[in-house]
Amino acid sequence: MRFAHRHLLGIEHLSQSDITAILDLAETYVDLNRQSTKHSDVLSGLTQINMFFENSTRTQASFELAGKRLGADVMNMAMQASSIKKGETLIDTAMTLNAMHPDLLVVRHPHSGAVDLLAQKVNCAVLNAGDGRHEHPTQALLDALTIRRAKGRLHRLNIAICGDVAHSRVARSNLILLGKMENRIRLIGPPTLVPSQFSEFGAEIYDDMNEGLKDVDVVMMLRLQKERMDGGFIPSEREYYHRYGLDGAKLALAKSDAIIMHPGPMNRGVEIDGTLADDINRSVIQEQVEMGVAIRMAAMDLLARNARDAA
Repeated sequence: MRFAHRHLLGIEHLSQSDITAILDLAETYVDLNRQSTKHSDVLSGLTQINMFFENSTRTQASFELAGKRLGADVMNMAMQASSIKKGETLIDTAMTLNAMHPDLLVVRHPHSGAVDLLAQKVNCAVLNAGDGRHEHPTQALLDALTIRRAKGRLHRLNIAICGDVAHSRVARSNLILLGKMENRIRLIGPPTLVPSQFSEFGAEIYDDMNEGLKDVDVVMMLRLQKERMDGGFIPSEREYYHRYGLDGAKLALAKSDAIIMHPGPMNRGVEIDGTLADDINRSVIQEQVEMGVAIRMAAMDLLARNARDAA
């Protein structure tokens, strides 16, 4: 299985075959993770460092679990209390990391492009765990795996991405990935959260959920990124839920077998009705969490293979 990339910084530079390679390998790790003994030694002897400049319990836990199940030595660096707070630059951090000789570096950063800068300066493979409003590649890949398993394919589907697209790196990565796989993508939300420039991705833009959800196969809800909002993007949460929150009436406009997705964490009663989020027949939100560990195992496995080949 070939994956001709040293790092995983985004979806943009991946081909269809790259995406398929990661998804296919992840399928084997789904099987492993469902066994009583969930351990492999493919990363035995390698060191994985998780550097999260932004808090993210779910993503960090997923990467940590993935590394440990593959046999890596995993270290979490507490960046919130690190020398960065004392004025150390990313370049200084890279030099310090190089002296530690890690093999895999997982980075989440609040600024777009910061992970790419680190990747240029460190002597190891780098995985982007989310940078600013730019990309979150493993989230898009786990979403793709979830869709493929639920629908039996990952092409020529009608997919609605709803909510705060403007501030979402998840939306951007999914737009790129799902577009590469020949899907029809609809973005639904108020104009303040779904700017018209997103049509450049080939997506159709709707400001009415009732129109946008007609006959879709997948409904992907997004979290309101309040921490990235610096103005009045919505009149109120109550009004937002009335117009753009997913409830039974709106979902009824999608196909009868449409699946419900959300990258989490969810704001129940704001982005999605709690009953729908827990609907075992329609919601695949818990499956997304499970696929996240498998996708991250696959990505680290492929990058480690490349590093060994290069050595």
